[in-house]
Amino acid sequence: MVSQNYLVFVSAARQLCGVEAFSRLLARHFGARAETHVLDADMPGLVRALEGRDAVVFNFPIVGWKRQLFTPGLAAVLARLMGRDVVVFLHEWLALDWKRRIVLAPVVLCATRLAFSAPEIADEFARTRFARLVTRRRQVVPIPPNVLPVGAEKASDISRALSVQRQGGRLLLGQFGSIYPKKQSAIVLQVAAELVRQGHDVGVVFAGSFIKGLDNVEENFFASVRDLGLADRVTVTGYVAGDDELAAIFKEIDVFCYLFPEGLTSRRGSVLAAALSGHAVVVNAPLEANALGHHGLFQRLIETHAIRLVPTEADIPTVAAAVLAARQEPPEPLDAEAEIAKLWHSICEGIDA
Repeated sequence: MVSQNYLVFVSAARQLCGVEAFSRLLARHFGARAETHVLDADMPGLVRALEGRDAVVFNFPIVGWKRQLFTPGLAAVLARLMGRDVVVFLHEWLALDWKRRIVLAPVVLCATRLAFSAPEIADEFARTRFARLVTRRRQVVPIPPNVLPVGAEKASDISRALSVQRQGGRLLLGQFGSIYPKKQSAIVLQVAAELVRQGHDVGVVFAGSFIKGLDNVEENFFASVRDLGLADRVTVTGYVAGDDELAAIFKEIDVFCYLFPEGLTSRRGSVLAAALSGHAVVVNAPLEANALGHHGLFQRLIETHAIRLVPTEADIPTVAAAVLAARQEPPEPLDAEAEIAKLWHSICEGIDA
C-alpha cells in the first residue's frame, strides 16, 4: 500500500450538501496528507496547490458546483498533464440530469480511479456504454455520517417546544434530512395517522428543510398533513446549522422512521446520523442482500438494534407496530466514536490501496 498526498476539491459554499461535507471530512481524516482546494477558474493557483501532491480528489455531485460547467474538466486535465492521480467519487450517476452527466464526463474520462458511494451506483454505472471508455480501477467506499454525535446540546425554541409535547405523553416520530419526493417523507405521515387511529398521541418531527427547485414539494407535503388530520401534530424545523442544536432536537425524538422505494441503502446518511443519536430507527430492508455488506457501521447498528428493519414492502400497520416496539426496547449501547473512527480508517486505507 502506498500512502499518497491528496488535494481534495471543495466549493466556497457555507451551507454544505452531504457530498461536500464528505469531501471536507475526507481531507480532515487524511490529516497532514491532504489539503482542500476551492474549485474555481484560477488555474495558476491550482498548479501551485498541486505542488507536493500525488493525487486530486473530486466528489460529485456537489451542489456548490452546479454552475461550474468547464472548471472540473479543466482541473482534471491539468492534474493528468502534471502526472497526478485523479480520484473521482460518484455519489450519484443515472439519478443525475443527463446534462449534468455530460458536464462530468470529461472528469470521469480523466479518472485514474473511480470510487462509488454504494454498490447500486457502481452497478448502474457499469451497465452504461460510457463505462467501457473509462478506467477499470473501481471500488465501492462506505460513506460515514456527515452529522456526528456531539456531547453538548444547545436548546432552541424548537427543541423546547418538542420537550413540552413529549412531557405531555406524546410519542414523537422523527425523520432527519432534506424533504423530497424520493425520500417518501409523506409516508411517515401515514404511519403517524395510523398510530393516531389506534388511539396513540403522536407527533411527527422533520429535522430538515424542503429541497429548493422542486415544484410543489412543500405544498404537496402540507396538503398530505391536512388530509390526514395531522395539522397540529407536525413540526418542520428547517435547516439546522449547529450540530449541538440538532442534538437537542434529536434528544426529543422517540423513534425515527424511514420508508424508501428501494429499501435501505448505504447512501442514506440521514439514517446513519439518526441511528447514532441513541434512538431506534425503523426502516424498510434493502432490496439487495449485499447492499450493506461493505459498510461495517450499518451492520453494527443493525446488530445493536439501533436500526430495526421491517420488510422492504412493509405496509403501514406493520411499520406502525415496529415503531411501538422500538419505543419500548431501546438500542444496545454502542461506542459511536470508536465505530466511526474504524470506518474512516478503512476508507482512507482503501483509497490509498
